[in-house]
Amino acid sequence: MQFQVPQFIEVEDKIFGPLTFRQFVFIAGGLGICYVLWRILPIFVSGPLVIGTGALAAALAFMQYNGRPFIVAIENGFFYLLRSKLYLWNNERPKAATQSVQKATQTDVYVPKLSDSRLHELAWSLDIKERVAGGVAGDNERGNDSVQAVRTPQEILTFLKNRS
Repeated sequence: MQFQVPQFIEVEDKIFGPLTFRQFVFIAGGLGICYVLWRILPIFVSGPLVIGTGALAAALAFMQYNGRPFIVAIENGFFYLLRSKLYLWNNERPKAATQSVQKATQTDVYVPKLSDSRLHELAWSLDIKERVAGGVAGDNERGNDSVQAVRTPQEILTFLKNRS
């Protein structure tokens, strides 16, 4: 039995001509506010307000900032202005948190332990493999494996010549 898999699920449907529902709401709302401002206020006061409101409505409807809708950027900026920006790290744990940690350690959970020598050996092995993969290991650290990390095109050519 075959099933159709929906595609392009992130693309909104065009409902009102070339506009999505969200774009239509922003444009219609902006036009409504512009009309009310134009009718209520004098022309020299309403002119800049109508231009600003229209620009904001157009930006909300069509503009994207860092690949996300402009309304998200406005929301993030608003919360940035309201919330505190100073974070002080406190290393002391509250007593309630310390007690909950002690209760959690008293449960019957099996935790495997590595000996110091095995842990040291594993850490050394991972460090060397990481350095070889990154291409910063010296020749003495590289093993005699058939797969070796190389750093430059010249080393690649040398490696391929020696291999054949």
